[in-house]
Amino acid sequence: MTPRTATLIGLSAILMWSLLAVMTVATGSIPPFQLAATTFAIGALAAAVGWIARPGAIAALRQPPLVWAVGVGGLFGYHALYFVALRLAPPAEAGLLNYLWPLLIVLFSSLLPGEKLRLHHVVGALLGLIGTVVLLAGNGAALHREHLPGLLAAFIAAFVWASYSVMSRRLKAVPTDAVAGFCFVTALLAAAVHLAIETTVAPQGAVQWLAIIALGIGPVGAAFYAWDIGMKRGDIRVLGAASYATPLLSTGFLVVAGYAAPTATLVLAALLIAGGGLLAAKDMLTRTRRPE
Repeated sequence: MTPRTATLIGLSAILMWSLLAVMTVATGSIPPFQLAATTFAIGALAAAVGWIARPGAIAALRQPPLVWAVGVGGLFGYHALYFVALRLAPPAEAGLLNYLWPLLIVLFSSLLPGEKLRLHHVVGALLGLIGTVVLLAGNGAALHREHLPGLLAAFIAAFVWASYSVMSRRLKAVPTDAVAGFCFVTALLAAAVHLAIETTVAPQGAVQWLAIIALGIGPVGAAFYAWDIGMKRGDIRVLGAASYATPLLSTGFLVVAGYAAPTATLVLAALLIAGGGLLAAKDMLTRTRRPE
């Protein structure tokens, strides 16, 4: 697989994650950790079904403790912190700090062997950050002292996801099939937290059930496998900068679904984020890198 192909696969994860908000809204009032437990279980099961034709793939679950710590720590740790942030701080403010992770991925990539961080990567990531600030500030983001614990959780979540993503590159030899195991353990941990602090709410109607299944197959399933491929074999700097498209596309899908209204702020954010992504991807768009 060439780096270009792996990068494109990684970009598909960004598209799937942009559907997370509209699909989550469609699930109704399902508590967050209950929803996480259910969707991660579906994501793990969907991958395991594919092992019927590839029985040898289950061997990917035999990994050292460090690999499991990185995988489960990244998936469960990020989502647990983000859920805490959403409980303790307004979504716009939490989202603003949480979306530092694309910039952190671009910056952390310079620590990887064989990777070079160039000016256009940094500028592209900063343009994406500015666009995200414009997008979220236009939705009424503001700072209040009582929200500081939630904001801190969102800030730490950004570091956790960026670290997980970049460390995936260092664990390049670990097969992507191992992500199914990470998803399964994450589902178990989320279920334990749900039973401890939440009240179970049964999905109501076919729409909510379909939304939950779609979440498990896509944004909380296939997206993590696609991201793993992109991080391990693609252009990590391009993927980091392009990740800023997630909140923009997410807002766009909410507009299409009738959950949000189009505004001038959205257009300005789109120009900044798209411009930053194109700038960061300049190398991939102008020349073909040799396969690794």
